[in-house]
Amino acid sequence: MTTLNASTRRQFLTLLGLSAVAVSCGTTATGAPGKDQTKTLRYQGWAGQVTLPELAEDLGYLEDVKLKWVGNTISGPQDIQSAATGQIDFGGAFNGAVVKLAANKAPIKAVISYYGSDKGAYNGYYVLDDSPIRSAHDLVGKKVGMNTLGAHAEALLDTYLERSGLSQGQVGKVEPLVVPPVNTEQSLRKRQIEVAVLGGILRDKALAKGGIRPLFTDYQLLGAFSAGTYVMTDRFLAQNPDTARTFVTGVGRAIEWSRSTPRKEVIARMTDIVKKRGRNEEADPLQYWKSFGVAETAGRITGKELQLWIDWLAKRGDIQKDQVTLSELYTNEFNANRGGGAPSASPSSSAAKSGS
Repeated sequence: MTTLNASTRRQFLTLLGLSAVAVSCGTTATGAPGKDQTKTLRYQGWAGQVTLPELAEDLGYLEDVKLKWVGNTISGPQDIQSAATGQIDFGGAFNGAVVKLAANKAPIKAVISYYGSDKGAYNGYYVLDDSPIRSAHDLVGKKVGMNTLGAHAEALLDTYLERSGLSQGQVGKVEPLVVPPVNTEQSLRKRQIEVAVLGGILRDKALAKGGIRPLFTDYQLLGAFSAGTYVMTDRFLAQNPDTARTFVTGVGRAIEWSRSTPRKEVIARMTDIVKKRGRNEEADPLQYWKSFGVAETAGRITGKELQLWIDWLAKRGDIQKDQVTLSELYTNEFNANRGGGAPSASPSSSAAKSGS
């Protein structure tokens, strides 16, 4: 594996909001699994949303494992940084961010997909109805507002521009800007940006108001695909394999429950969760929920959803392909679901194996 030079390493860490000290924390998978495996998992949530682990816990799928909310995250890269440094026990992000973190030798493994794009759950790149922007070439010199850089929204924008035949010079003249998700629609309507990346509840609320139209969506661009994974550290998996298996299997069951249950019932359940947890947040936007968008059964990872972004990052020059070994980046060992969300036989107590 090629060693990063100091300058390149600092660039990667800056993109992820990491410091060299942070990445080095907890890098050794020491200790053997035993009876004292933790049964409490610390995590970060999202305001006004119900995450799959929260849904799984409410459904009873986490069995004797409990979740401990420590606050809300601001982005996927921040969430997996917190997991890598041991501040929380699992975190989730866009798969490109997971690849970047692994390229910096962070001791993590992706264990289950938790969000993606399908006909109900997708990110759209929206312009005003009267905008002259009709194609990728019209984006040259324009501002595109998104929640964070170096993650899902920017990756899909780059993919769209490249597939539309723009040169690298032209791509470089399209300006992605960080805009808080709650302000993105307003920034578009005030013409502070020319394109707004909107997804989920915020997208549907904006569409209901009218006056905007899609330039493209990630679902149109790539079809149905899983876009992000939850990660845990190698150390945590080695020391707490039974807990990890209960967690991952439970989240997988929650994915399948959300697919097989009428939408109104899923929304009612999530609304009840928000009301019960008492975080002083608004539950009404959950009425717009349609899907978690995970492509594979029970969130099992195939590898292709990570390889796509290994190739993208390498093409951009952010990493070299041999910095990341795909088979070491993820594992399905802790996902006992095989089909239809039904768990298989008893949990294994072995440590994490790569790429199973």
